[in-house]
Amino acid sequence: MKRSLSILALVAVPVLAHAQDMDGHGMDQAMGEGHAMMSDDHAMMHGADIAGPEGMMPGVQPMGDARTITEPGQSAFAAIQEIVAHLLADPNTDWSRVDIEVLRQHLIDMNNVTLHAQVRARDIQGGARFEATSDDPAITASIRAMVPAHVATMNGVEGWKMSAENIPGGSALIVKGADAQKIRALGFIGILTVGAHHQAHHLAIAKGEAMHGH
Repeated sequence: MKRSLSILALVAVPVLAHAQDMDGHGMDQAMGEGHAMMSDDHAMMHGADIAGPEGMMPGVQPMGDARTITEPGQSAFAAIQEIVAHLLADPNTDWSRVDIEVLRQHLIDMNNVTLHAQVRARDIQGGARFEATSDDPAITASIRAMVPAHVATMNGVEGWKMSAENIPGGSALIVKGADAQKIRALGFIGILTVGAHHQAHHLAIAKGEAMHGH
């Protein structure tokens, strides 16, 4: 029995010594490595020690910098904001003629026609006839403001012949050209976008120099 206890004691001593050595050195090293990892994580979170002269990660702007925010939240508001910025930057702006409210009303018409008009397309020889209508009098008014005005400005674009006529509840847009398939594929709203004239038109409206009423 005493011999067994002596053997057990001989085995236990190195194990305890190893454990103490781990406590004294290995544990310190492990804790040091853990602390280093936490420090690296902290640095990554705050963009420190790994990037620009201001301690920021590449491509990361300082929090709270309004220059990093570009979306105004509403497309009509953005269009007006862009025009206003242009007018403010132009020393030749004639403020006696500027009327931003007229531009706002035009954008309301664009919204009504783009999103709320009911459009019926019909193939005709050499092109298509698009009938845009609505049961809502406000949307009908927007259609009748935009379609004839678009024809007056853009007739001839892409070699197309355009015409408009009032119909119950709205207006019809008639478009004919050499490539009837293209006209039919673009459809009513696609035809209205051709020429990218709206940007210049919006500026003209705001400056009181509208190329056409709407």
